[in-house]
Amino acid sequence: MQRRNTQWGLPLLLMALTFASTLYVGAGMVLGHHPTSLVELAAGWVFSVPLMAILMAHEFGHFFAGKYHHVDVSPPYFIPVPFFLFGTLGAVIQIRERIRSRNALLDIGAAGPLAGMVVAVPVIIYGIATSPVEALPETPYMLEGRSLLYLGLLSWLKGPIPQGYDIMLTPTALAGWAGLLVTMINLLPFGQLDGGHVAYALLGRRQDQLSRKLLRLLPLLALVVSAAYGIPAYLEGTRGDRLVYDASAGTHWLVWALVLWLLTRATGPSHPPTEDTELSPRRRVVGWFTLSLFVLLFMPSWIRMQ
Repeated sequence: MQRRNTQWGLPLLLMALTFASTLYVGAGMVLGHHPTSLVELAAGWVFSVPLMAILMAHEFGHFFAGKYHHVDVSPPYFIPVPFFLFGTLGAVIQIRERIRSRNALLDIGAAGPLAGMVVAVPVIIYGIATSPVEALPETPYMLEGRSLLYLGLLSWLKGPIPQGYDIMLTPTALAGWAGLLVTMINLLPFGQLDGGHVAYALLGRRQDQLSRKLLRLLPLLALVVSAAYGIPAYLEGTRGDRLVYDASAGTHWLVWALVLWLLTRATGPSHPPTEDTELSPRRRVVGWFTLSLFVLLFMPSWIRMQ
């Protein structure tokens, strides 16, 4: 019993704090100001509950896959950040031993994003369907990144949107969108991200070379995205803050490149090796399908002012 308390005490505390943190942020979205009472705080459930459901599905997908393969994995450690846009920086799971089987590595890596998507897709569908289309504000506003999947759902549920108008996401829709963003980030086939685990199960040690190339390409991607938004805006006569917003559209990729570089300094440049076991044909299909989701979820600019 004492061992169970030691394993789950801190994770459960962090989970509760993250729920409170996302509730606080969600209430601010609903009310337009920071909540000052428990009644006002409760209004944030329309953001907090769907977001936490997505994150918990993702993290416990990893956890239960690890338990299925008898791999020593920790419970998820959620990260509450009440002053951050989403109220959390997600969660992490510690894998306390080397995953020896390629089948196990693929299952553990893919289970998180696939489980998260099972929850995120219905949430974003409901969110888009219930979000109004309104005239664009004259003051600067925040524009969410748009992937192929997101644009497809937007077209299906809202049809053509007139010029000068756009969808104004409800807190629930923003929670679903955040779930898509988190999944996209984690599916990058790099290092020990979810996509890195899946890619290593598929490619073996060739994945280490892919990770190194990818790390060098991310700053270039940041420049390309910024130029793709900034140059047309400049040619159209955009100046001042709005031009700065467009010209910095790819900054998120540069920051993420720095984070991944620091991660490699802490964990080493190479993925922990697996034994030379054969990956089952069914898991190959699952693996390539999982990595292909990155293409559907890819957002050139994550979020920017407009």
